Amino acid sequence: MSVLVNKNSKVIVQGFTGSEGTFHAEQMIEYGTNVVGGVTPGKGGQKHLDKPVFNTVSDAVEQTGADVSIIFVPPAFAADAIMEAADAGIKVIITITEGIPVADMVKASDYIKDRDCRLIGPNCPGVITPGEAKVGIMPGFVFKKGKVGIVSKSGTLTYEAADQVVKQGLGITTAIGIGGDPIIGTTTKEAVELLMNDDETECIVMIGEIGGQLEADAAKWVKENGNKKPVVGFIAGETAPAGRTMGHAGAIVGGSEDTAQAKKKILKENGIHVVDSPAEIGMKVAEVLKN
Repeated sequence: MSVLVNKNSKVIVQGFTGSEGTFHAEQMIEYGTNVVGGVTPGKGGQKHLDKPVFNTVSDAVEQTGADVSIIFVPPAFAADAIMEAADAGIKVIITITEGIPVADMVKASDYIKDRDCRLIGPNCPGVITPGEAKVGIMPGFVFKKGKVGIVSKSGTLTYEAADQVVKQGLGITTAIGIGGDPIIGTTTKEAVELLMNDDETECIVMIGEIGGQLEADAAKWVKENGNKKPVVGFIAGETAPAGRTMGHAGAIVGGSEDTAQAKKKILKENGIHVVDSPAEIGMKVAEVLKN
């Protein structure tokens, strides 16, 4: 089993013919992801990378049966692209675009909440189920199939964690990059919950950062639900000065509970196995699985 994407996912690329869309769609196809086409308004009826191009998402869904979309649309139009995908019946909407205006995301979040879909991102590396589907921008060769799920706010730390887990002779069920913006579709808790409910996932790596309450909420949920599977946690941004945005728009220390130290304390209190350096993730996963 896996969560969100698998070998049966039918994927379309919004912003298909742009440079980013083209580059990453090519990589996804090469990986073996079932990319069934793409959307670029005004270019419907053409072929790109040997796949059909459609003017709208609803045309693409109607003609290909697509159920997953990945968005490489410029920030000014990305929220509309999310709403269009939801409207067309796409079940999993993965938004890579960075820098979407917060007001636009408020509107998009509100629009999709009553629809039967799940948004991952924006400003995220995507989702990968190794050996089945890579719907994102991550280097696929790093990920090998196994029994450890990954949830991360950071793209590069997702790859780092996967690499370490694999080097321990273990592998990944699904890795979910949730994105680092102030308003995202799927929270840390929701992503952890998906992996907790996945039969093949035996351990979860949860990578967070300063700013917001997402990791604390997830840790409390894990404890309330009986710590069914071990969770290894890492919080980035230990040395970040208060009030300064660090890399991600959502990584800003607002209150005393937003700091790395405070978050690590909350995680430990809720039974999460916290590591102080990303270099320790693989070893800690191997250790808790052995026990």
